Amino acid sequence: QLQASGGGLVQPGGSLRLSCAASGFTFESYAIGWFRQAPGKEREGVVCISGSFASTYYEDSVKGRFAISRDNAKNTVYLQMNNLQFEDTAVYYCARGGTRYCSLRSDSYAYWGQGTLVTVSS
Repeated sequence: QLQASGGGLVQPGGSLRLSCAASGFTFESYAIGWFRQAPGKEREGVVCISGSFASTYYEDSVKGRFAISRDNAKNTVYLQMNNLQFEDTAVYYCARGGTRYCSLRSDSYAYWGQGTLVTVSS
């Protein structure tokens, strides 16, 4: 199971930290990805972190603003989002990959959390 939390309403330029709490599998063995889906748009990969060496991969629009990390002792992945912009508004989902390797392709992920809404508005 994956449980995403931490979404909310924030002004442009603000910050939020999302959490993805996992259970039911060997957490450190799998990549975890964050995806988002804005109204009327397709779901897109935002960032992922591998299961072994914690390698990361960011979508270009969030590089330098978002930071992913994982705490294997707590079975949790965090997404620190800074300098949020209007276009970051979306439902954010965390997902577990099929392997430890990181990917932003949604078809690489079989298990998904329920999503948490991030709204950037003034």
